[in-house]
Amino acid sequence: MKNYEKTGVLSNNDITIPDLQYLKRGVAIVECIQHIPCNPCVDSCPFNAISMKDINDLPVVDFERCVGCGKCISVCPGLAIFLVKIKNKKALISLPYEFNPVPKLGDNIIALDRMGVNRGSALVKRVVKSGKTSVITIEVDDSLAMEIRNIKV
Repeated sequence: MKNYEKTGVLSNNDITIPDLQYLKRGVAIVECIQHIPCNPCVDSCPFNAISMKDINDLPVVDFERCVGCGKCISVCPGLAIFLVKIKNKKALISLPYEFNPVPKLGDNIIALDRMGVNRGSALVKRVVKSGKTSVITIEVDDSLAMEIRNIKV
């Protein structure tokens, strides 16, 4: 049994973390663990960077092909795709957000880890509304790049 099956929370050991060279460019991070028929992320990628062996398999990102466009974030029904870019000791994290109020550009909000623990403040750098899912890009310290996965307004 994997640890997240006991705790209900993923850790960095449960996901594929790209090399720093890809994180500096910005790439999609998939945190999907559901073996269910689902593939909108595959269909949404204009660069064919996300693939699945079959419809019930987990999506895999080819970090060589991923350009960090983020089109996959808002189409994931499981809210399990994030975009991470590291630059100048800061991390830009784009994440799906389906709550109100939606933060605004320039807002200081609370950055949360996978457990929902407050890990400090974050600056909202971009807000894109796509259907019912907004994609919020926040800036945090680069040490939190693979930790922050939600926000509190």
